[in-house]
Amino acid sequence: MTDLRIAVILGSTRPGRNGKAVADWVMEQAQGRPAAYELIDLADHELPPLDEPVPPSQGRYRNEHTKRWAELVDRHDGYVFVTPEYNRSTSGALKNAIDYAYAEWNDKAAGFVGYGSLGGARAIEHLRGMCGELQIADVRTAVNFLLATDFEDFHEFTPGDHHAPIAQDMLAQLERWAGALKPLRA
Repeated sequence: MTDLRIAVILGSTRPGRNGKAVADWVMEQAQGRPAAYELIDLADHELPPLDEPVPPSQGRYRNEHTKRWAELVDRHDGYVFVTPEYNRSTSGALKNAIDYAYAEWNDKAAGFVGYGSLGGARAIEHLRGMCGELQIADVRTAVNFLLATDFEDFHEFTPGDHHAPIAQDMLAQLERWAGALKPLRA
């Protein structure tokens, strides 16, 4: 599995966001694992509200920002979506980024790390539905951080030690699925 590439996609672009600390924690958990992990921060990618005239499922991208994003998505075998929960769903920025591509997501695997008042659980459930439509196999185990217990004053990230074994389980599932699906794309 050493040739597996996994993207940890930070799904919040909000100023003062909690997600950067969460994504950095995920990257720490991924150290020493058999796959190569890369942090992708949506704040570093200028993706306006979806502006392609043809549906992404057609693969006929017109805009350079879309082509760059699709290439970045395509070069990974799996993804860890780090999502806040905003209004009982994922962030608009993450939904928009996902909607920009189609075939580049297909036959890959995804895991989830959520944070919010209910640990991002409702955002993760919405992401699971999106993954099904994009032919992404999502793994069962997810990591959920509660704003009330895993963040001091709802802002400073202070995760409990009990989250690390859950993250390791999720990453192991993700790597197995990403490895199993890779031959489908060859």
